[in-house]
Amino acid sequence: MLKKTLIAASAISLTALSLSACGSDDAAGSATDDGTITMGFAQVGAESGWRTANTKSIQDSAEAAGIDLKFTDAQGKQENQIQAIRSYIQQKVDVIAFSPVVETGWDAVLQEAKAADIPVILTDRAVDSEDTSLYKTFLGSDFVVEGEKAGQWLVDNAADSDVNGDGKINVVQLEGTTGAAPAIDRAEGFADTTSADPSIEVTASQTGDFTRDGGKQVMESFLQSDDTIDVVYAHNDDMGLGAIEAIEAAGLKPGKDIKIITVDAVKDGMIALSEGKINYIVECSPLLGPQLMDLAEKVLAGEEVEPRILTEETTFTPEQAKEALPTREY
Repeated sequence: MLKKTLIAASAISLTALSLSACGSDDAAGSATDDGTITMGFAQVGAESGWRTANTKSIQDSAEAAGIDLKFTDAQGKQENQIQAIRSYIQQKVDVIAFSPVVETGWDAVLQEAKAADIPVILTDRAVDSEDTSLYKTFLGSDFVVEGEKAGQWLVDNAADSDVNGDGKINVVQLEGTTGAAPAIDRAEGFADTTSADPSIEVTASQTGDFTRDGGKQVMESFLQSDDTIDVVYAHNDDMGLGAIEAIEAAGLKPGKDIKIITVDAVKDGMIALSEGKINYIVECSPLLGPQLMDLAEKVLAGEEVEPRILTEETTFTPEQAKEALPTREY
């Protein structure tokens, strides 16, 4: 009887040890038994051509890298992203990545991820938090620099941009989603640079939520209330394309009667640029997938990564757009 009791006790101990080891292998922040990394990704939505290309890059790159991707479309709502992140924590994924809808309001859920020992990578957009330990790194563009590039083109081409010939350059701004990092930073960079020329003034500024329909509606409103608009500065191509529709519907020629500057350089925007309907585009590459997968592997391997990783980008004139379009990936 004693012998049977000892054998049973030993079996229970071995079972407990085995279960403990399985839990350890499956713990947050480490790959599964077969080495496969599971990533939870919470996307902003599908509000633009840029975002669609960004999603495809992430999905394709995860497949190429052999990473198990759990993908969520937040439909432009912060509460949906927070819910998705909490779901990933419960599922004990190895790493969480997301592109924040807005800058603020993330500390609580990121604290939860940190407590679960799941590393977080920010992509495309940053968060406004004093606690930088809540995420490993931020991969994306410098939106302030993008705004500066847009503003510098206008300063350099001020004489040609005074369409009304009154010595003043009246600019209307189509802002991105209120509270989003690109909207805040692109407006800041543009304002800082154009302040060098006192003839340039932003006479109206309103959000179009980064959508083509939003850009069209806001531009229609601007045109109804102001017939002295010289320039449109849109925080992304889609809103600029919407503005083109409104300008043409008003019987004006985009790119001539009203100059247009946009950010992104997606294919539809580049086509409009090559046709002269847009005058200048500042590139913001959506193809972050390969870099994101590489960063996830490094973070999970315990390697040090830079807290801020920039993407390489350029600018385009109509002539440059014509040259680039045949081989454009997005």
